[in-house]
Amino acid sequence: MTMAASNGSNGSKGARASYGKGQSIGNGNGKISPMAEASALAQQVADGQGGGVRADAPSPVEADVDATLGVMKSAVRELLVGVGENPEREGLLRTPQRVAEAMRFLTQGYNQSLETLVNGAIFDEGHNEMVLVRDIDLFSLCEHHMLPFLGKAHVAYIPNQKVVGLSKLARIVEMYARRLQVQERLTRQVAEAVETILEPRGVAVVVEATHMCMVMRGVQKPSSWTVTSAMLGVFQDDQKTREEFLNLIRHQPSFH
Repeated sequence: MTMAASNGSNGSKGARASYGKGQSIGNGNGKISPMAEASALAQQVADGQGGGVRADAPSPVEADVDATLGVMKSAVRELLVGVGENPEREGLLRTPQRVAEAMRFLTQGYNQSLETLVNGAIFDEGHNEMVLVRDIDLFSLCEHHMLPFLGKAHVAYIPNQKVVGLSKLARIVEMYARRLQVQERLTRQVAEAVETILEPRGVAVVVEATHMCMVMRGVQKPSSWTVTSAMLGVFQDDQKTREEFLNLIRHQPSFH
């Protein structure tokens, strides 16, 4: 069961599409996009085309990163011109580089995998009671406007003997948040990832966030926030288990 609730109106009705690493990025008019051109250029460097490979030539990975950053920097420069700014102005000279590097950081989840992230930190403890990590801070980018949304995630599971290192739950949230996202999909992806690595009796995830695309533009409702949930296994089938989880995430810990 997946539930989404919001106390504000969301004016965004665009189609939702996920763009992952390795997928072709076209511009819809039959032309090769700048990103695809950059990848082709990087591959040429990696293959040693165009006069051979120097001893100090960058590795294929480095060449790909440099080519992608170059495309992103050019795009930022064009954006600055488009809004009426002068990219040669002192304060903006390094802005394309800074924005490109920031975007690579904010979308680094595309370059991470669940298997590498968990890194074998699964233990057979014979535990079968609820495990909950709550108030996990998250920051992501809305794929419709590429504006931030930020909030907290609460992740719980009921083990089937096996448990995972607690920090891995926070890292799973971060991996999926560091992509262009919609909150509904982010919530479901976290739940399904925990189910994949542990095969537990049940998984529950609730995400609470405020979206800058609703605060800074559009309907401009700064007090609005959105709650999404994904319930799998016993959390979906058993009302008492679900209520226990919801009560625990509302409870204020005494040490705060």
